[in-house]
Amino acid sequence: MPITPEAASAEAERLCRTAPVIPVITVHDPAHARPLAEALVAGGLPVLEVTLRTPAALEAIREMAAVQGGFVGAGTILTPQNIDDALAAGATFGVSPGATDRLLDAAEAAGLPMLPGAATASEAMRLLERGYRVQKFFPAEASGGVPALKSIAAPIPQILFCPTGGVSMANVRDYLALPNTACVGGSWVCPEKLIAAGDWQGIETLAREAAGLAA
Repeated sequence: MPITPEAASAEAERLCRTAPVIPVITVHDPAHARPLAEALVAGGLPVLEVTLRTPAALEAIREMAAVQGGFVGAGTILTPQNIDDALAAGATFGVSPGATDRLLDAAEAAGLPMLPGAATASEAMRLLERGYRVQKFFPAEASGGVPALKSIAAPIPQILFCPTGGVSMANVRDYLALPNTACVGGSWVCPEKLIAAGDWQGIETLAREAAGLAA
């Protein structure tokens, strides 16, 4: 069922308000997907972004979609085919590093809520003009980080961002303190070293620490 940009942004805001951090996940082995999702959800981070960067990504989305209490989306969406594949795998939202009209047309037609990426005021304004009030700020640190978002907030306060790229426990509180930041995206809560080791308790502990940032 098609979706409007306004409805897509409303859903993106709901997801971004669910927890202070959206884990950005890269899965190499589908067998890791379900226990990883269970650990993150148990730790208080139910909104999960699986990047479409590995052959295992779509199977990982299928496995994670079965975890109760989780909301699984596909990241690194670049093409209309990515949108079709993500939906078929069970993704309920999509995240892109940038945005093109072709990509957004396809997402809206397919009914996939998108968190589209912007790195400049012009890109953010163009998305806002289309109806996307909630956006991904990427790459956050390389694009100016907290000072850049503060500057954008002054003339365009109605846009909410999910900064991603270079966000870590060292700077996350500075991002979350900004009025135009709804949440952040980060991979530090599910490091590949812990995933490879099957250290689900360690990942749950990191997730709890991140979820506690909302307090």
